[in-house]
Amino acid sequence: MTFNSHKAPVLFIADLHLDPARPEALRTLSSFLAGPARAAGALFILGDLFEAWIGDDARPPDDPVAPALAALSGAGTDVFLMHGNRDFLIGEAFAAAAGATLLEEPTRIEVDGEPVLLEHGDALCTDDAAYQAFRRQVRDPTWQAQFLALAPEARLEQARAARLQSGSDTAHKAEAIMDVNNEAVQQRLASWQATRLIHGHTHRPGRHALTAAGKPCERWVLGDWFEQASVLQVTAGVYRLESSPLAL
Repeated sequence: MTFNSHKAPVLFIADLHLDPARPEALRTLSSFLAGPARAAGALFILGDLFEAWIGDDARPPDDPVAPALAALSGAGTDVFLMHGNRDFLIGEAFAAAAGATLLEEPTRIEVDGEPVLLEHGDALCTDDAAYQAFRRQVRDPTWQAQFLALAPEARLEQARAARLQSGSDTAHKAEAIMDVNNEAVQQRLASWQATRLIHGHTHRPGRHALTAAGKPCERWVLGDWFEQASVLQVTAGVYRLESSPLAL
């Protein structure tokens, strides 16, 4: 996939963690999709759009997210979705309702003729061995099939228990192991022959310069949508990481 930001901006967001308990994030997203995103050529959502997703069959009947994304897609902005560690069970049914394309992780695209690698980011946190073991388990197709065979209520209860356990585990982990591993980043860029990586997950927005395979590279980290709306915008070849207040 190739994109020309000189013709239309390319936008990247992640870690919205949409939840009925946080209506301000949903209001902010709705305004964003109906406003600034309409001028973009493409919008990439790099994981954790939702705080939790227990299967497309459990999608709420009054879900406002898919229609809002579909309206953006219908207005001419290409919409792409990538799984995160909270919503890895988003499937083709939701993507179709949202007018979006589900992406493999990682995905390599070209922006203004330059290779850009996209992923959620949790697979790069290789120092956290316990989390990586959990990630392998829940990404296994057999585990997913067994989980989706449960009644929605049972899935929801398991998801709640997993979030509580995750919060408890995080509180006892060193900050460093919950960030990406620099060697893992360098290996990923080199293996995919990319010079720029964009990811979320760590909730530590910023730009990092590095070298991979002897080439100068950069890593852009997207911010979350808990206290602000974080958007990486590429316009006319310029990358800008911006934040704005949530709609109260």
